[in-house]
Amino acid sequence: MKNFLQKRSSRRGNAVLDAALVLPILLSLTFGTVEYGYYFFMKHSLEGAAREGARSAIVPSTQSNTPVTTAVATALYAAGLNSSKTTLDAKYTMTITPAVSSASGTAITVEIDATWGTVGIRPLGLIGSAKIVKGTAVMRKEG
Repeated sequence: MKNFLQKRSSRRGNAVLDAALVLPILLSLTFGTVEYGYYFFMKHSLEGAAREGARSAIVPSTQSNTPVTTAVATALYAAGLNSSKTTLDAKYTMTITPAVSSASGTAITVEIDATWGTVGIRPLGLIGSAKIVKGTAVMRKEG
């Protein structure tokens, strides 16, 4: 019985040592997953907002950028990424090429950009703060 107790007491630190070795790896995997998951959420949200903007831009009655900006801002607001339903926050840049007043059949591209340092979460800093997150949609102008 005494021999059993001696073996048991000499192995008590193994669990602590194992936890100390494995915990940093598990935390790195967890925070890395969170960071990359949020990156793909942002990319998907920007692509969805660009698609909504393009849908607004291809309608024949659209002759200015205002309805496009409103559609993009509303989509980002619904995702919880914008503070207004009508205007874009300063952290987003929207580009429409060519102009929405183009002739029917013209491919209209709506592109929304944001810098990862302004929109992302960086628990480990795996994705650089200068990385550009971009959403793009291309649709043909209706006639």
